[in-house]
Amino acid sequence: MSLGRILIVDDDPQIRRVMKMTLTGEGYEVGEARSGEEAELELRRSQYDLMLLDMNMPGVGGFETCKSVRAFSDISIIVLTVRNSERDKVSALDAGADDFITKPFSSPELLARIRAVLRRAPAPPEGGPRQVVLDGVEIDFQARKVLVRGEQLHLTPKEFDLLRYLIMNPNRAIPHRELLQAVWGPDYGDQVEYLRVFIKQIRRKIEAKPDKPVYLLTEPWVGYRFALPEA
Repeated sequence: MSLGRILIVDDDPQIRRVMKMTLTGEGYEVGEARSGEEAELELRRSQYDLMLLDMNMPGVGGFETCKSVRAFSDISIIVLTVRNSERDKVSALDAGADDFITKPFSSPELLARIRAVLRRAPAPPEGGPRQVVLDGVEIDFQARKVLVRGEQLHLTPKEFDLLRYLIMNPNRAIPHRELLQAVWGPDYGDQVEYLRVFIKQIRRKIEAKPDKPVYLLTEPWVGYRFALPEA
C-alpha cells in the first residue's frame, strides 16, 4: 500500500535519483520533474500528495514555481535549499511552502519532514461544531471547505488545520508551541516564523481587512486567539 505520491522537482539527476530510491524504499510512489515548467505540467495531469521543490533551479526558479502551483493546487510543498537564513525561510513559506529543509540533509530528516507535512491534525472530538458561519465566511470542517461570500476558497491542508485548531479552541490565547505541535507534530515548537506567515496568509483569505483583523488575533509574546462571536 502506497504511503502517498510525491513529486521530486530538481534539476540535478543525481539528487533526484537518491531521493527517489529513499522514498520508494519507504513505500511512497514517486514522480520526477527537472524544472518548474515540467513540475506544473505534471501536477496538472497527475494527482500528487506532496512536492519536494528545489529553490535554486535555472529558468523558472523554485519561488516562482511555488507561487504558480499555489494558484491552482493545495498540494503539500516542502522546499529544498542551500540557504538557511530566516529571511529565506519566510520567503519560501510566503510563496506557499508548508515546510523548509536545508541541503545537505539526511534521509531520516527528509522522511521526518515529509511525515510532518503529510500529517493531518487530529479531528476534533465529537460534539464540536461541524460548521462555523462568520460575516460572509462559511467554514465546513467535515468537507474541509471554506466559502467566502459564496465562493470556495483555496486553503492548503496546513492552513485549514491551523484555522480549525484555533476555531475549535475559541477565545483562548493559544501558545505558539501548542499550535505548532498540534498542526505540524511533536518535533515542532520553535518555528514561530511558520505561524507568522501562515496566520498572515489566512487573514488575507478570511478577514475583510487583513491588516485590522477581527477574528484571527495576535496575543503578543504568547500566540494567537480566534475571537469567535457569541452565538
